Amino acid sequence: MRYKVVLHRTDEGISVSVPGLPGCWSEGDTEEEALANIQDAIQEYVAALKDQHPEVEVREVEVAL
Repeated sequence: MRYKVVLHRTDEGISVSVPGLPGCWSEGDTEEEALANIQDAIQEYVAALKDQHPEVEVREVEVAL
């Protein structure tokens, strides 16, 4: 799956949020590290949702913008 992320640059590093997954954040000292960390955070976020709602069916849809 693909998610849009927002990078927030500060003097301390880069934090990253995923607007499509409320509360899904990560950070890193560099852009590369922050993006790698947010990939892990997204996987954990989605896994937690599946664990909390095992009865729901999950599908991927593609939307052209």
